[in-house]
Amino acid sequence: MRNLRLMMMASGLALLPFAGMAQSIEEFHQLSPEDRQAYIQSMSPEERRAMRDKWRAEMDAMPKEQRRAMREQMRANRPEGARNRDQMRQRWESMSDEERAAAREQREQRNEQRRQRWQSMSEEERAAMRQRRAQHRQERQGKRPQTTDED
Repeated sequence: MRNLRLMMMASGLALLPFAGMAQSIEEFHQLSPEDRQAYIQSMSPEERRAMRDKWRAEMDAMPKEQRRAMREQMRANRPEGARNRDQMRQRWESMSDEERAAAREQREQRNEQRRQRWQSMSEEERAAMRQRRAQHRQERQGKRPQTTDED
C-alpha cells in the first residue's frame, strides 16, 4: 500500500507539467493523444467535472460555424478505425485474458459511475441529459438537431 502511494505521488509529480497545459478546448485538442490522456488522468473527478462544465460553456458560447468546425476537427483527430468493429474485434482477440479481464472491469466501473451519476440527478438534469443525447445522436447521423431556441 505504501509503495502504491509513493508510485501515485511520483506519477502525479511527473504530470505537473500538464497541470496548466490545456486551458481551453482548442488547446486541449492540440495536445497529442498521450498528453491528453495523461492530462485527464492527472485530474481529480471534481476537476474533470469542472473542466467539462467550463468547456461546455465555451462550446455553447461559440458561433454555430465555429462549433461545427470544432466538432469536425475532433472527429478528424480520432484514431483511424475508432468505429471500425473489425479492428475493435481484432484488438480484443489479440488481448491476453488478463487484459480482457481488466478491460471488462474498467467497463463495469464506468457503467457503475454512470448509473450512480444518473441516479443522483434531479428530474430536470435528466431531461437536459436526454436532450443532449438526442442532439448528439442527430449530429452523428448527419441530421440537424432540433432546438427550442430561436436562432
